[in-house]
Amino acid sequence: MISVHYPEFGYEKEYDNVLDAVKRFEVMYPVALDNDGRTWRAYSQRFWPTTYLIDKYGRIRYQHIGEFTRGSDQTAVAAIQTLMAEPEPSN
Repeated sequence: MISVHYPEFGYEKEYDNVLDAVKRFEVMYPVALDNDGRTWRAYSQRFWPTTYLIDKYGRIRYQHIGEFTRGSDQTAVAAIQTLMAEPEPSN
């Protein structure tokens, strides 16, 4: 799991501010900074937050726009379980 942070406001571009937020919210996974919006544009991103699940071949297999709710979080869990059960790619 990785989070890609694209700042909406100027202060969100500052590394130390992002680091403080990561600590304050006890985020336990890596957070990449996308200050120039390169990743944002590569995914044709339009909404905060958006969650993607990317399979072992680099294909987007699941997308959720917005906060998770009781029903949507279970859909995401099922999608993760499906992807985790798939066999490893052969070389």
